[in-house]
Amino acid sequence: MMTLTETKLHKAILGREHSFLAEDIEAASSRIREQLADARVLVIGAAGSIGSSFVRELCQFSPRALHLLDISENNLVEVVRDLRSGSYPLPEDFQTFAIDYGGPEMAVLLRENQYEYVLNFSALKHVRSERDAFTLMRLLEVNVLANARLLDQLAQMPSIRSVFSVSSDKSVRPANLMGASKAFMERAFLARAEEIHFGSARFANVAFSDGSLLHGFRHRLAKQQPLSAPSDVRRYFITHQEAGQLCILGCFTGENREIYFPKFDPDRDMLTFAEIARVYLKEHGYVPVECDSAAAARAFMEARPADSKEWACFFSASDTAGEKLYEEFSDPAEAVDLERFINVGVVTHPLFHGRESVDSAIATLQQLREQGDWGKQQLIDCVRKAVPELEHVQADKNLDQKM
Repeated sequence: MMTLTETKLHKAILGREHSFLAEDIEAASSRIREQLADARVLVIGAAGSIGSSFVRELCQFSPRALHLLDISENNLVEVVRDLRSGSYPLPEDFQTFAIDYGGPEMAVLLRENQYEYVLNFSALKHVRSERDAFTLMRLLEVNVLANARLLDQLAQMPSIRSVFSVSSDKSVRPANLMGASKAFMERAFLARAEEIHFGSARFANVAFSDGSLLHGFRHRLAKQQPLSAPSDVRRYFITHQEAGQLCILGCFTGENREIYFPKFDPDRDMLTFAEIARVYLKEHGYVPVECDSAAAARAFMEARPADSKEWACFFSASDTAGEKLYEEFSDPAEAVDLERFINVGVVTHPLFHGRESVDSAIATLQQLREQGDWGKQQLIDCVRKAVPELEHVQADKNLDQKM
């Protein structure tokens, strides 16, 4: 099997070799560097694919102190090895903490380290997380409740200049509970924005990020499995570097309550997963063979000679819960600035229905979790208090029932 550099794959799939945010980063670099010269920065979720990409970008601006936090001890070690082995300038005060940001250790860490900037990349990000009431509650704990506790803790820190938490394009007019949880998260921070400066970024899909469908393509080739993807779902894609750079801009150049997003042309830049699968196979030297069922695709791979250049695919229309056929970065009711940057748009007035509805939804959600008794519909009703525009797409199948 051929191996390809990430740069070559991005060029083949996304049509670009270099970051499309490079000009915006360069224009803002002096301002960013000045803010970070005396700043202590905490990055939560620093060992994930996006969090670690952000850290690599952040190092170029030489913060006074950089602390990384992640629940995954092994992945955090790999981030440190990557930084120490590469040409990344690390501050003298560089530390890592293998703890859960939603746990009791977090309050003590914050109390003993007066950070100026706190950035949170920790999240459950799969639409499939809504398949059952237990995983859904875990998603809401990580994406919403833990953030609410974080806000309570940061409100006690006189040093804090800004908090940044990553959102999603799926938070706009959400069709699934993962996207609604990110809209809920945005509003939890907006509700406290008078106390704590808040910024965010709504991402496109990050190509080949951990757990993504494209990341799964790599595993399927290694395991000699057919590729499977929806034929009708269209998405925007950015690289890991671009994801890190978007967050650099959003955190260190944004005004309070602003949400950054990449500016794309829907006709030019939106791709289907099936299109990407075809390109991916061709770039690896294979000819896609499109089968009419998952069973046929599996049978093809079982009978396929080891030296064959043909590879089975199964593409089908989306029929699972929570799928939205296209992505968007702003609600029609939100004010947007498209002139400030070359390739970044800014939501200057995000959709917000008031603090009362947010606080009520958080209190209800916390009560359900503490009493240890809830149903999926109860959680949906709770989320709708804070995100009334949720249009949940119901279906008999969830993603775990697809190949």
